Amino acid sequence: MTQPLSDQTIALVKATVPALEAHGLDIVGEMYSRMFQNPAIRDLFNQSHHGDAGSQPRALTGAILAYASNIDNLGALAPAVERIAQKHVGLQILPEHYPYVGEALLGAIKAVLGDAATKEILTAWGEAYWFLANILIAREDRIYTEQKDTAGGWNGWRDFRVEEVIRESSVINSFILRPVDGGPVMAHRPGQYLTFWFAIPGHPPVKRNYSISSAPNGESYRISVKREPHGLASGWLHDATKAGTILKVAAPAGEFFLHEHTERPVVLLSGGVGLTPMVAMLEALVARGIDVPVHYVHGTHDRDTHAMRDHVRNLAAKARTVRVTEFHQTPLADEVEGRDYDRAGIITDEWLATNTPVADADFYICGPRPFLRHAVSTLSLAGVPSDRIHYEFFGPADELLAA
Repeated sequence: MTQPLSDQTIALVKATVPALEAHGLDIVGEMYSRMFQNPAIRDLFNQSHHGDAGSQPRALTGAILAYASNIDNLGALAPAVERIAQKHVGLQILPEHYPYVGEALLGAIKAVLGDAATKEILTAWGEAYWFLANILIAREDRIYTEQKDTAGGWNGWRDFRVEEVIRESSVINSFILRPVDGGPVMAHRPGQYLTFWFAIPGHPPVKRNYSISSAPNGESYRISVKREPHGLASGWLHDATKAGTILKVAAPAGEFFLHEHTERPVVLLSGGVGLTPMVAMLEALVARGIDVPVHYVHGTHDRDTHAMRDHVRNLAAKARTVRVTEFHQTPLADEVEGRDYDRAGIITDEWLATNTPVADADFYICGPRPFLRHAVSTLSLAGVPSDRIHYEFFGPADELLAA
C-alpha cells in the first residue's frame, strides 16, 4: 500500500504552484526533451501531440498544476487518474517506464527553476511523483489483469487482419478487424477504443487510439476513421490499408462507455467523426431491446460527410424507443430535408432543451473540441448534474471543458 504523503511534502508541493503557473510549460518541454533522448521512451508517445503547438505538453502542464493544487484533496483527481491509467494501458506503459519519467521531471524542475528548486523542493516533488506513480501502476496492473483474464482478452500487441474496408463518407472509412490467430476477441464496453501500433515507412513507430464503432460480438471490431488534413496515421489508413493488411492492436480500453444498466433516457449527441462511439452504443442499446427513450442526435456538414446514415436509420427502425435527428450545417443544393437530413444548421441550445429529456437523461457526447465544449457547458448551465454528462474527446485533454 502506498504510504500517505507527509504534511511537509504537501506544503512544499503546494508552495510551488505559483512557479508552476509561471513556468509549467517550460518545465514540461524540458522534461519531454530529456525523456525523448531515449528512443524506447520516445516511441511510447503519440508524436503528433508534441512540438511547439502540440497539445500534449499543455495537457501535462495542466495535469501537473492540478496535482499540485489538489495534493491535499486527491479525490478531486480520481476521474483524471482513471483516464490516464486507461491511456497508459492502451499505450502499453509498464512499471519499468516510470523511473525515466520521474528522473526527467525532477531534472526539468531543477533546470528551469534553478536555485529556487531547493533540495527540499526536489525531495518533496520526488515523493509526490512516486505517490501518484504507484497509484497509477496499481490501477494499470488491475486493468492489464482484467484484459488478460477476460474471454478473448490479451496483453501486449495482437495481430489483426483488415477483413474489409468500407467507405462511409467522403472523409470516413470503416475497417473491419479480425485476429490473425483466429481466436475470439474480448467484449469491449461500447464507447471504448483500440490502440494501434503502426509501422509507417519512413517514420518511427506511430501509436493512435480509435474508438470502436460496433457493439461487442466476440469475433471482430470495427473502427471508423476520418482522414485528417496532414494526418499521418489517418492518411496511411485511407491510402495504404486494404483487405489483408495486418495491424498491431492493444486490447480495448477507455473510461468513456455506455452504462451496462440503463434505466434513464439516453441522449447520444455527436458531431462529425464523434459519431463512432455513439454508433457502437446505439447498436448495443438496440441489441439489448432497450425500453427507455433513446435520442440519437448527430451533426455534420452535409450529405457527403454524413457517415453511417443508413445504418443508423436501420437500427432505429428495429427499436420503437429510438428517435434519430440528424443536422446538416450547410446542406448541398440538391439535398432534401426529411430525406437527406432532418434539420438544417447546427444543434442549438434551444433545440436540445426543447427536444431532449434534459431533466432526466444520461447524455453521452463526442465530437470536435468546440462542439464538445459548448455541449457540456450548455447542459451544465441547464442544470444537468455532472454525473449524467459523459463525454469523450480525441487527443489530450488540454482544456477545461466544464466543472
